[in-house]
Amino acid sequence: MQKRIILGLQVTKQIVSPLEVQKILNEYSRSIKTRLGLHEPEDSQKNTLGLLLMECCGIPETIREMESKLKKIPGVVVKKMVFEE
Repeated sequence: MQKRIILGLQVTKQIVSPLEVQKILNEYSRSIKTRLGLHEPEDSQKNTLGLLLMECCGIPETIREMESKLKKIPGVVVKKMVFEE
């Protein structure tokens, strides 16, 4: 049974290193099939800088590694959806 894994990243204003997120995404770029970034307007009073949705592909263990590394970044909240076909 094949699974579709979607990772959602919420980047908050408390993020310590936005470049660390990009570094991890570059490292695992072969595991990212689709990437969609949604950003708050600059004048927004919300506590969120943006939302990133990624459709992942490849080896599940590699995707779990990427998810684990992203979760360790202060200011980044990671959620996962798994669809089984």
